[in-house]
Amino acid sequence: MVTRTRKAPIPVRKTLHRLVDELKDSELDAARRYLEYLRNVGGDPVLQALMEAPLDDEPETKEEAAAVREAREQYARGEAVPDEEVWKRLGHGLAHRVDTRRGS
Repeated sequence: MVTRTRKAPIPVRKTLHRLVDELKDSELDAARRYLEYLRNVGGDPVLQALMEAPLDDEPETKEEAAAVREAREQYARGEAVPDEEVWKRLGHGLAHRVDTRRGS
């Protein structure tokens, strides 16, 4: 996670809060994603390169489609393995876990 200690001047923060408060509910998710993008890209050139990389536009192979189908079926049967268990199996503690929900 990219952590910044520098704060924007108070008037700018107040203006941003006001603008967010004035957004339609349907626009809030887009605003959140853009603000997270700005937060995450700022100090990490690798993350910036990954976020700006083009989408994979190659057609999905039959093998890939079968693997996705199998994974979804396993998940539906409750056979998914929680992140914490995967990290344990790999011999890592939770300190090594990457929190993908925060983009770090």
